[in-house]
Amino acid sequence: MIETDLVPKDFNYSQYIFANNINKILDLDSIPKDPSIKFTKANNASVNPNNIVPFAAELDDLSRLHFIARDRKVNTILEFGVGKSTIVLSHALSINKKEYKDIVINNFRKNNTFQIYSVDNYKKWIKLCKAKIKDLNFDPEITNFHFSKLIMSDFCGRICTFYENLPNISPDLIYLDGPDQYSSLGDIRGISTRNSDRFPMAADIISIEHFLHPGTLIIVDGRTANARFLKSNFQRKWSYFYSEKWDQHYFELTEEPLGKYNKALIDFCLGNNFFKRLKN
Repeated sequence: MIETDLVPKDFNYSQYIFANNINKILDLDSIPKDPSIKFTKANNASVNPNNIVPFAAELDDLSRLHFIARDRKVNTILEFGVGKSTIVLSHALSINKKEYKDIVINNFRKNNTFQIYSVDNYKKWIKLCKAKIKDLNFDPEITNFHFSKLIMSDFCGRICTFYENLPNISPDLIYLDGPDQYSSLGDIRGISTRNSDRFPMAADIISIEHFLHPGTLIIVDGRTANARFLKSNFQRKWSYFYSEKWDQHYFELTEEPLGKYNKALIDFCLGNNFFKRLKN
């Protein structure tokens, strides 16, 4: 997998944002001259435990997320960390639902269609995002918020974090942009992520890897140490690449379909491009 497998080389960020009203649903007065330029945070912004202000909208990431969800005809999303991405992905699913609902329901064996489940351990962020979604009058069946405590634990002896409970769904897109490193409970032999020299180290996706269907896409926003942890512990056949330009990690479960139902959905959502990647 390479960047152009996900976003065309000539992708025009400004045109896409304008055409899909992404700036409006995010309450932005204007679109930057070049929204493809990545927003730069202060050096310690991501590791400041006292930060209570949401980061500014990163329109490059958000417009790509929206495009990928639309282009891959995504049905079910599992998101770790609520925020602006929840709004953008919910909007993309609402369009997918209008265009593909009858096709998906009548032809494929798939549950939780056109739904996003956003997991977070902060009730405050869930409340704020839920209010924003309500103000936008999105289809109320699309966006689901899932509160869970975050605990320090281990995976095969490797110290990491887990949410105590997850929604019981089968996603075809997973977006990993949470949790932060300071909100975990407990420690393992005195070790936790609650130190500015440590990093988020979520292992939730590893624990459900064997349930995921071929064609599933994982997007890890930054979090390079966590992405490397996933990569070194996954056991199935994942195609992987890191985009330095986007600072995002991509994993696609590039295995033969599990059966005729999985193959039919892959044919519809991903088409021949998936099977070309499968051969490589």
